[in-house]
Amino acid sequence: MAYIGNTPAENYASFLTETFTVSATANYTLSHAVTNENDIRLVINGVVQQPGSGKAYTASGTTLTLSSATASGDSMYAVYLGRALQTVNPPNASVGNSQTAPTIITGQTAETSIATDDTILIHDTSASALRKMTRANFVSGIGGTNTPAFYAYSNAPVDLTDATWTNYVFNTEQLDTGNGYNTSDGIYTVPSGEGGTWIFGAAVRPDCTAGALARAYMYGEIDGSDAWGNASIDFQNGAGSAQGTGATMFGYLVRTVSAGATVRMKVYCDVTTGNARIDGSSYEPTYFFGYKLIT
Repeated sequence: MAYIGNTPAENYASFLTETFTVSATANYTLSHAVTNENDIRLVINGVVQQPGSGKAYTASGTTLTLSSATASGDSMYAVYLGRALQTVNPPNASVGNSQTAPTIITGQTAETSIATDDTILIHDTSASALRKMTRANFVSGIGGTNTPAFYAYSNAPVDLTDATWTNYVFNTEQLDTGNGYNTSDGIYTVPSGEGGTWIFGAAVRPDCTAGALARAYMYGEIDGSDAWGNASIDFQNGAGSAQGTGATMFGYLVRTVSAGATVRMKVYCDVTTGNARIDGSSYEPTYFFGYKLIT
């Protein structure tokens, strides 16, 4: 429809309707004050009533007076012609930045922290709808930390039986967030509920008599089975051609394990003279670690 002048601003305006509980009376109270009866349209039993003195009804303030009393079975409602109830939903994509007030976002500044029970708006693609989620539920579904985690080391040299595989015990804990490592037997047990993808690693430094180390190996076990190896120092073709001290073996493994799985390290040292020994000291050359990966 064409207009002369500006397009009316009330494109989406609707009007307040009030339904009355009807009884055998001619006097009713309006929920909203009016100047006179012309401010409302009254409908009784589906018939629009004529306003005005000497006609169907008059109104002033919140007082509505009928020319004839209604019956208890009648239906009656009024439409407030001078009072807009609300703005109904505008057409899709019809509202832009210029139509919203700057106070729509409290403070209009970026938050630097968020409480656990604060809510975040997300879009549910399956329902094509906006929904809110608490911060606690939101962050539980994304990201996370690499925990549980542990780190143990040897704080003093350890003598081994020559040319014999030994279950090695890293006797000092520096970190163990899941309380899974046992410093008595050197076994790490994956905590309850923490099965998943883990990374395990270890370093071992032989500390044998200079030139006496022939070969050294280490490998890891998960649930008693070989898990990773090939970390070795091997001088069999020329024993004594290298120093035992200062050569470090290191290995690691990424593996999916179940809760309750056990992980440990085994070490083997073969010397030509003296003792087979593993270095351990305050600078931690011999250590064992692991942590659950974020997946």
